[in-house]
Amino acid sequence: QVQLVESGGGTVQAGDSLTLRCAASGPPFSQYAAAWFRRAPGKEREFVGTISRVGTVRQYADSVKGRFIISRDNSQNTMSLQMNSLKPEDTAVYYCAAYFAVTGEVSRAVDRYRQWGQGTQVAVSS
Repeated sequence: QVQLVESGGGTVQAGDSLTLRCAASGPPFSQYAAAWFRRAPGKEREFVGTISRVGTVRQYADSVKGRFIISRDNSQNTMSLQMNSLKPEDTAVYYCAAYFAVTGEVSRAVDRYRQWGQGTQVAVSS
């Protein structure tokens, strides 16, 4: 199974930008749909964005649409989340996740994802 490791978290001010990266190892990353989720303190894990195997389909949560951009580079086995205009409510631990998928398939459901990274903390101060 693919192994996932996130990086790029940190502490920023409201309005700043930050880019998270997810590095995959093991089977070809191009076989997997992937996504970013986040968990804020005291809250359930929530969907942020998802991308299909070759990036032709992307979906976002309403709370981040227009501010966050998800992308992937299968030649480098990486996925990124560019976060712009960050808000204090974006503070959370961000996780990348993946599941073996068919072409064009994506999912917003936590339970659909079988492989998870360990998470990276993002803190946004006002």
